Amino acid sequence: MYEFDWSSIPGALPYLAQGMRISLEITVTAILAGIVWGTLLAMMRLSSIAPLSWFAAGYVNLFRAVPLVMVLLWFFLIIPHLLETLFGVPRGSDMRLGSAIAGFSLFEAAYYSEIIRAGIQSVPKGQMAAANALGMTYGQTMRLVVLPQAFRNMVPLLLTQGIILFQDTSLVYVSALADFFGAAYKVGDRDGRLVEMLLFAGAVYFVICFAFSQLVRHYQKKLKTA
Repeated sequence: MYEFDWSSIPGALPYLAQGMRISLEITVTAILAGIVWGTLLAMMRLSSIAPLSWFAAGYVNLFRAVPLVMVLLWFFLIIPHLLETLFGVPRGSDMRLGSAIAGFSLFEAAYYSEIIRAGIQSVPKGQMAAANALGMTYGQTMRLVVLPQAFRNMVPLLLTQGIILFQDTSLVYVSALADFFGAAYKVGDRDGRLVEMLLFAGAVYFVICFAFSQLVRHYQKKLKTA
C-alpha cells in the first residue's frame, strides 16, 4: 500500500504561490486580450466586406482546428527568433511568459469571437434598424447599441471560457514555465512526493474552478430574473 506523506506541502507553498501568480497572470491577460481581439474578429466576420469576413473565418477555423499545446509550442519556438531578428532582443532572453501569453491570447480569441458573434446576432435586428433611423454610423451602432446588450447576454459564457482558460494554463509545461501545475510537479519530483503534490494541485484547481462556476451559475439566475 502506498503511504501518503503530505509534509512537503507546507514548505512548498511559497513556490506554489509564485506558480499560481503566473497562472493567474496568463489567465487574466489572455482573457482581456482575447475578448478585445475576439470582438474585432466577430465584427469582421459579420462585416459585409468579403476580405475581412474571409480573414476572420479563416483565423477562427485555423485556431479552433489546432491543439492548444501545438500553438504554445509554435509561439515558444517562433517568437524569440522574431524578436531577436526584428528588434535585436539579446539571444537567450527568457521570453517564455510572453510567448505563453501571446499564444493563449490569440488562441482564445478564436473561441471568444464565436461567443461574441453569437451574442451580437442575439440582439434583435430592430435595434440596428432603429439606430440607423437615428442616423448612427455602423461603428456607433455597434459600440452604443448592439455590443452593450450582447455583452450582457454573453457574460456567463465569457466567464465559463475564462475558467477553461485557467485550467488550460497547465499546458505551459511544454515551455518549462513554472506555473502552478509546473511548480507542483517540480516540487513533487524533487521531494519524491509526486502523487501528493499532484493531488494537492488537483484539489486547488477544483476549488477555484468550482467556486467560479457557482458564481457564474448565480449570475445566470440573476440574469434570467432581471
